[in-house]
Amino acid sequence: MPVVSLSLPKQMIKELDEVQESLGFAGRSELVRSAVRLLLQDVNARNALPDEAVAVLVVTHARENEQPVSRIRHAHLDIIEAHIHGQGLRKDCVELFLLEGPGPKIASMTNEFRKEDDMRTVKLVTV
Repeated sequence: MPVVSLSLPKQMIKELDEVQESLGFAGRSELVRSAVRLLLQDVNARNALPDEAVAVLVVTHARENEQPVSRIRHAHLDIIEAHIHGQGLRKDCVELFLLEGPGPKIASMTNEFRKEDDMRTVKLVTV
């Protein structure tokens, strides 16, 4: 099996180690392989969205990180049917988007949020 080297922030390694222990993974490599499999499944599901789709996109982020949300939202107004913004209990914001339109555009919006380092959660659920 080829070896891949990567750099991660200390906090992420700490969290990986906690997940590894709590879920019983034999090591970091096994955990990372599992995470990559989930990512690939998610990407494949997004790529398989039909020409016309309806979906709910959930995004969470720290309150001070509103700028990327606003930028991405404005770039995709043509597929946003509804947007709800809420403030969570831990100084996080929750954004709920009801999306309707071409599957590739929905996938593109989701990908834009995923590329932002400051987004804590990005989940797409097709309806």
